[in-house]
Amino acid sequence: MATTGDENGGLLGVVHDLPFESSVGYQLRMANRATQRFLQSKIEPHGVTTGMWYFLRALWQEDGLTQRELSRRIGTMEPTTLTALTAMEKAGLISRERDLQDKRKLHVLLTPKGHALRAELLPLAQEVVQQATADFTPEDKARFLGYLAAVQRNLADVPDPDGAA
Repeated sequence: MATTGDENGGLLGVVHDLPFESSVGYQLRMANRATQRFLQSKIEPHGVTTGMWYFLRALWQEDGLTQRELSRRIGTMEPTTLTALTAMEKAGLISRERDLQDKRKLHVLLTPKGHALRAELLPLAQEVVQQATADFTPEDKARFLGYLAAVQRNLADVPDPDGAA
């Protein structure tokens, strides 16, 4: 425990240490980093980055989303989405088409190559989840997912400093 003082030597307050072992934020970050590294090692040989991965996942669930909707679902700023989609288009994973009614909107569509990656990559992602939760019982895994959802709900009203949706 550390203390802080004013210029007269009086104590302003007690600052409690927050060891990494008991920091929820630190533990979430390190778990996420480890998961991302393992996922990247699995999907990179297929020409897919983790940045592309999340867009592919969203498009596998609902092909033809607009760029803005993809940004919202993935939680990225639109310029970040644009950069990722440009790389995906160059890799032959997606195409973009203007909306017939609203020319300002661009719909993102999977190419046959983008569709085909689903069968290759989803089993790899499942391996990552299996490894990450190897010591979990099914009940532990369900509770863990519930806790993560609760953290998200508890922090849902906190503004994103990056402006992401």
